[in-house]
Amino acid sequence: MKKLINDKNNIVEEVVQGMIKAFPDKVSRVENEPIIIRKNKKVNKVALISGGGSGHEPAHAGYVGYGMLDAAVCGEIFTSPGADKVYNAIKAVDAGKGVLLIIKNYSGDIMNFEMAGEMAQAEGITVKQVVVDDDIAVENSTYTVGRRGIAGTIFVHKILGAAAEKGYDLDKLVELGNKVVKNLKTMGMSLKPCTVFTTGKESFEIADDEVEIGLGIHGEPGTHREKMTTANEFTEKLFEKVYTESNAQKGDRFAVLVNGLGETTLIELFIINNHLQDLLKGKEVEVAKTLVGNYMTSLDMGGFSITLLKLDKEMEELLNAEEDTIAF
Repeated sequence: MKKLINDKNNIVEEVVQGMIKAFPDKVSRVENEPIIIRKNKKVNKVALISGGGSGHEPAHAGYVGYGMLDAAVCGEIFTSPGADKVYNAIKAVDAGKGVLLIIKNYSGDIMNFEMAGEMAQAEGITVKQVVVDDDIAVENSTYTVGRRGIAGTIFVHKILGAAAEKGYDLDKLVELGNKVVKNLKTMGMSLKPCTVFTTGKESFEIADDEVEIGLGIHGEPGTHREKMTTANEFTEKLFEKVYTESNAQKGDRFAVLVNGLGETTLIELFIINNHLQDLLKGKEVEVAKTLVGNYMTSLDMGGFSITLLKLDKEMEELLNAEEDTIAF
């Protein structure tokens, strides 16, 4: 394994320090904890917290700041942060209006975030949650019961973050969050596995001429493997599945995310987006916003995912609201 790291047991701490030193005007941390918090804490609003295992950068710490998250809790590589870490994040950012936990649907994340919420509620802090399960590829996987939470989570951060800045209360945010998740569909594919920095091993094995369709962001198995072909063919395969799940009608408006998994170049992602936009046009739907880039990665995995979010007027307005974060 050739990676630019030092002590494999200190990776997350060095990342947290490096991020804060790069963006001291935007983020800081809870002292001695792997918790990134927004620099200028806003009072009198619901606080939003997300997080999970590291290895998906810029998610989730890159989305801390005005108009998105108030805190991100960073676990070790592909490992959910402990309940005590999430609890400390809740204590750090609670502004008296309650705390909303945005949780990707993985068993470890659900367990630890819920436990932390119960600990905080025992101290009088109101805590609620929105669970993101946008991955349409499989119903159950290595680390989940039900569908996995993957790249579409970024749209949840953005829309709920904007709503919190506008003064939505906790119950209204939960209602909005569940509406976003209901209309959020993602599916990905991989050309090659990632190398897990802490072990030096690849997350799975695959032949040079094969790809994995529908895999998870930790290398969990997908639906099947296929022979390597063109960007357009893979774009069509993923798009048709995601679009069908969206239950779209002519004239519907969508937000689109073409997300790289870490190694895939922007050249490849823009080629994918080029064909994707043509496919959407062919369905006679409208694209309100498009994001292309590495938004939720899997270390150095080669591959991409497509996310479609069917919008209504409220979601579109919030999606386009001002934000000030490192990575959005």
